[in-house]
Amino acid sequence: MSLKRPGDTRWSSHDGTLINLIHLFSSIADVLEYVGENGDDSYRAEADDVSEIINRFEFIFVLHLMKQILGITHELSQVLQKKDQDIVNAINLVKVAKARLQIMREEGWEVLLTDVSKFCDKYEIIVLDMDNEFVPRGRVRRTQKMKNLHYYRVEIFCSVIDMQAQELNHRFDLEKLLRLASYYPSEFSGVALDELENQLQSFIFDMRIDENFSQVSGIGGLAQKMVSTRKHEIFPLVYLLVKLSLILPVATASVERAFSAMKFIKSSLRNSMGDQLLQDCLVPYIENDVFVNVTNETIMQRFQMIKNRREML
Repeated sequence: MSLKRPGDTRWSSHDGTLINLIHLFSSIADVLEYVGENGDDSYRAEADDVSEIINRFEFIFVLHLMKQILGITHELSQVLQKKDQDIVNAINLVKVAKARLQIMREEGWEVLLTDVSKFCDKYEIIVLDMDNEFVPRGRVRRTQKMKNLHYYRVEIFCSVIDMQAQELNHRFDLEKLLRLASYYPSEFSGVALDELENQLQSFIFDMRIDENFSQVSGIGGLAQKMVSTRKHEIFPLVYLLVKLSLILPVATASVERAFSAMKFIKSSLRNSMGDQLLQDCLVPYIENDVFVNVTNETIMQRFQMIKNRREML
């Protein structure tokens, strides 16, 4: 095992980092202590500071809290990172995550506090008495007096869960779809946007109870299923929005892969290549799952077909 470096955009990597941090806590503490005693002068002070921080009750509390929250949203993060987005599963996982967060908020405090206390006892970290007055660390402005229970349960536990639930509501709501439609004023006028809002509400409700949409995977699959069930005639504005979405890079993972591939294609040895050559190299590299099935025979047949068409003209 090792500590994974958390990525800026892949939240599942943070989940893995926290899990490994908990399992490797003893080894990490030993390394920090060793560096603080025997390391170079430039690292000793930093190692001592980090060692002091990770041996606080507050750090252990936040560590376990975030491990639980990121564990709840882990499957949703994995689905959203897929190249082909599974819409139905993503919607269901959003509902599952919100429901689990609410259960955690209502019933998870005692469980979390017990886990944190056991962890602190195992590694000889002082467990705070929740009935004592909260004492902030460092130089802080004069604050209202409060108990440890209020600080850890209300200011941290409930606040973080509420922030996460609010983020899920903001990222997966009707307003985002209407905002997307507003970027196409030639297709969606002010009146059309009002009609689209009503159609979206009806369509979302209809899709959730229609078993035909239970196996839909990706926006392309949604468009095909709407046509096969003739929903595109019932909800024409929704279908128009779906078609427009097909031409957008809706998955951030695809954009991330493009930038990652650019580091390999346009290296220091090939930093003078033009845009067209860069594009020609990036497409087969990024879409390698498609190009791996393209044989020389297929390419020759394609060129022969183009040649025949030109001769006919």
